[in-house]
Amino acid sequence: MTFDRWWTETTAALGDRLPLPLAALLLVLVTALASAAWYTYPAWLPRRLPRLRRLGRLPRLRPRRQRRAGRPSSTIPTAAVPATDAPPPVDTAGLADRLADEGRYDEAVRERLRAILRDLAARQVVRIRPGMTVAEVVTTAAASNPPAGAPLADAAAIFSEVWYAQRAATADHDHRMRHHAERLRQLLDKTAEGAS
Repeated sequence: MTFDRWWTETTAALGDRLPLPLAALLLVLVTALASAAWYTYPAWLPRRLPRLRRLGRLPRLRPRRQRRAGRPSSTIPTAAVPATDAPPPVDTAGLADRLADEGRYDEAVRERLRAILRDLAARQVVRIRPGMTVAEVVTTAAASNPPAGAPLADAAAIFSEVWYAQRAATADHDHRMRHHAERLRQLLDKTAEGAS
């Protein structure tokens, strides 16, 4: 039996049992429910499927997490953490030197840019927010401290060439990043001396 013949016989049998308007209404309702389920697909699935355990026969593999009383389950704000519990500051410039000594210039360029950004944030030249691009940091820093714009833009260009254009970094890239970082530090020190 071909599909065409099966479809014709099935719809004829359905038409004999149900009036056409009711069959059309049922078809529209089934289509609407299927469309709504498809559109809201992730929302109606449970986040975790229940685990099937026999009535206490199997030992629990992982202990349940206990929530602390009085604290929400979200992350603790950094202001609430005592200074003694804070992680030690990361020496990104030292890490960049070690990476460059090992010949890992791509990572050294990235760590030098991180050191530059930490220095800018520590001096409150720019407030770095999660998700900011390098171009946004350069624009914001140049607006608040115009002399810092040129070396920062040069360092960002090297970083973009290495990480976004995926060109292999060389010792020259690392040397130029060091030069731009030092130049930027000198400009920021001059600006700080002039302000005080």
